[in-house]
Formats: sequence, C-alpha cells, structure tokens
Amino acid sequence: MNLLAPKEFLGLTEAECVRVQEELSPALEPWDRTPPGDIRSVAGVDLAYWQEGGRELAVCCIVVLDAWTGAVLEEAHCAGEVRFPYIPGCFAFRELPLVLETASRLTEKPGLYLFDGNGVLHPRGLGLASHASFYLNTPTAGIAKSFYQVAGAVCPMPEDRAGAWADITKDGQILGRVLRTHTGVKPVYLSVGNWVSLDTVTELALRLTGKESRVPLPTRLADLATHEQRGHLKGTLEKQKKSDIMENNAKKGQAPCKKGAVL
Repeated sequence: MNLLAPKEFLGLTEAECVRVQEELSPALEPWDRTPPGDIRSVAGVDLAYWQEGGRELAVCCIVVLDAWTGAVLEEAHCAGEVRFPYIPGCFAFRELPLVLETASRLTEKPGLYLFDGNGVLHPRGLGLASHASFYLNTPTAGIAKSFYQVAGAVCPMPEDRAGAWADITKDGQILGRVLRTHTGVKPVYLSVGNWVSLDTVTELALRLTGKESRVPLPTRLADLATHEQRGHLKGTLEKQKKSDIMENNAKKGQAPCKKGAVL
C-alpha cells in the first residue's frame, strides 16, 4: 500500500483525493484486530479552527482515557496553519497533518482512537477516522453529533431509551449506527474507522458516556480542550510568525519589517 506523506497532500486536486480514498477503502478491516477486553485506553481526537492574519489556523487536541474507568491518562495538542483547502468529503487531507503531529507527542500508544467525525460512513467509505488508521496503525472509529448524509443511506431513529440503537445501511451494507446514549436526548452517530467492530465501538461509547453529555467522554473532553487551547493561542501564532521572520532577517543582516508591513 502506497501512503502519501502528509506534506504531499498540498497540491492534490479533488479528483486525486477521491482516487486516494478509492484506493485505500478496500483495505479497511471492520472487525476487532484487538480483543475488546484488551483495549485499555481510548483517545478522543478533535480540532478547532480560527482565522488570523489572513491565514486559517487550527489546533488539534487528543485526550487519552482509561477505557474502563474514564480517568484521563494523557493529553497532547498541536497548532498550526491549515493550508489544504476545504473540499467536501476530503476533510482528512486538511486535518491529518495536525492529527499525526499531535499523536506523535503522546508518550503511550492508545488502544483506539475515537474521532469527532466519521469512518466508513462516507461517500467512498473513507472518512477521517478510517484514513487516519493507516498512518496511526491503530484501531480507529468515528463518532459524530449529526448524521453525515451519504446518498442512498437509510438512517432510522432508535427507541427513546438509553442504549437503544439502529444501524445505518445502504444496499444491505452496514455503514454505521445511531446510538441513544441517554433517554430523552438526541442520538450520536457511530462508524467504524478500521480494525474494530461496530459492536465494540458501541460498547465503548456507552461505557464512556457520562451523565453530563450525550457525547462519550473521549471526544467530549477533546472538544473542550480544543476550545480552551484556541482561546490561549489566538494571536500568539501570528506574533510568533512575525518574531521568527524578524529573527531570520536579523541573522541575514536585513532590516526588520516595519509596523504594519505585510509579512
């Protein structure tokens, strides 16, 4: 299997992105590579975006939890410029560079990555959670707060009780699952990424959902962390960029940019 390095994503056309997805999706294995009882930790992954100085920036946060107790074991984050354009159905090409850099900062490899997004519930069966698995070499799954519309997919609503679920199907193939984590609240939408079964993802999601939210703790805490980090980082990355340019210019014997100059 030929995997493009994230730095090679830049410059890809939409047609080339689609071709990459179509080449990778047949290699997915939607069953448990690791016995469910041996998954000791689950890492929630999420990103938050903002505009600054004419650039699009983002921060990725990963929060690792004990798969049985829900205790937080580790956190990591990474921020930077997002240079790949928004193309519907090709979100992974925007987010993977930051996701992989953040994952590299973890001291222990999680048993499963749970993304705020989708896996095989995708027009070409390769959403962010699935695409990321080939780089992380770890089981992955997606959990979304809303249904990602895939042409021809049937998405029934489960009963209004905690633990109720209904499968999302297309032409007899199961693409995901609608799961009610609490009675009287909206459901969440699960999909396999790679190397894990939908039943295992369902079990983990229910086990790791607290009373305060319908969203399982790994992605909920990752979401909260992205908003906190974004608040801290707004303005600092642009200042750092200007500082780096001034420092490089000084080393080259050039005059620093004047206030208000375009960098």
